[in-house]
Amino acid sequence: MKTKNGFSLLEVLAVIAIIAILGTMAAPSLLYKMVKDQIEASIPLTAFVKKPVQAAWVSNQDLPLNNLSAGLPVPEKIVGAYVSAVTVDNGAIHITFGNSASNAIQKKILTLRPAVIEDAHIVPVTWVCAGGAVPDKMTVKGEDKTTLPPEYLPLTCRKRTK
Repeated sequence: MKTKNGFSLLEVLAVIAIIAILGTMAAPSLLYKMVKDQIEASIPLTAFVKKPVQAAWVSNQDLPLNNLSAGLPVPEKIVGAYVSAVTVDNGAIHITFGNSASNAIQKKILTLRPAVIEDAHIVPVTWVCAGGAVPDKMTVKGEDKTTLPPEYLPLTCRKRTK
């Protein structure tokens, strides 16, 4: 009697096919998580940009028109691992993704807009991410130029549907 050692070609091909199917199912969720992580890692880069915008609101009751009026370097000089520029435009902060960012978000923009209380300039500025909710009794300033696909936005940046 002859004993069989190892696997047949058909069995090996079946295992490879199953692994390939599982791999194609897992790849999109890994890309999704990687892109979301890159976006969330880039938001703290704006911390030092927020300070002069807030200071201008408290002292002048006005928001800076651009990087220069905020006392910041030109947009292309404010960069990070996934960010190619940070622009101030009428108080709003626009993060342009580039450098080592995923192709899914290259040249896309995420906007952080200041929300203020018009007649109480001493109240701290609150930042509204993209289409996120504006706090009660506050007015949001600047234009939302967000071009990131909605599925990649952090939850606080997504438009709320009722």
